Amino acid sequence: MPTAVVTGAGIRIGKAIALALAEAGYDLALHVHQSTEGADEVAGKARALGRSATVYRANLGTPEGVESLAKDVRRDHPALDVLVNNAGLYERRAFEDISREDFHRMLGVNLEAPFFLTQALLPVLRAAPQPLVVNLTDIAAERAESHYAHYTVSKAGLLMLTKALAVELAPRVRVNAISPGTVIFPENFDEAARQALLARIPFGREGSAEDVARVVVFLAREAPYISGQVIAVDGARSAQL
Repeated sequence: MPTAVVTGAGIRIGKAIALALAEAGYDLALHVHQSTEGADEVAGKARALGRSATVYRANLGTPEGVESLAKDVRRDHPALDVLVNNAGLYERRAFEDISREDFHRMLGVNLEAPFFLTQALLPVLRAAPQPLVVNLTDIAAERAESHYAHYTVSKAGLLMLTKALAVELAPRVRVNAISPGTVIFPENFDEAARQALLARIPFGREGSAEDVARVVVFLAREAPYISGQVIAVDGARSAQL
């Protein structure tokens, strides 16, 4: 049975990706930091489908957390078919208020963790027949947005990491990125701001976590010659000025 690791698998997009992979036939290694209840729910649903599922808890904002997760995954899974680097931080803050601590925390989770987790799991990825790494970026990685300087810089770095690894690890390991647009508004999101954002999306609505999850499954199952690509899932928002 093929195996997939999904970071940040207890909530939102990560949860949907993990469930979609279980439905597509993958055993799961589910990473969480704090959302253990959601990950346990995913694990239960995966087991009901006949898959194995293990939950690992680690703080990917620290080198120790990344290494701990990698060590546990390597111990339990001699071959890894899919790695989804989904865990991330998102924060709105004025540029002049971003401290060095804020900056390093953001890049630590959004860029350094995918970099070093992929590196640490490379031996078990290479042991799989057609290994795939998927990084979750953001359409903001290529388009400036006020009050998110440290966030957008971290996602821009992840976008370039995707391309760099696709070249360096070819042809053995495929590396792609999915770049969501407006997908799942936060529960406390201001309604006026929500409507203003929706007005900028040609589809006229937000996307769902399942929209993103379907692309992960497509890349894993149906796209053996696609690598180094960044696929926007944004209702055509990034296609217009």
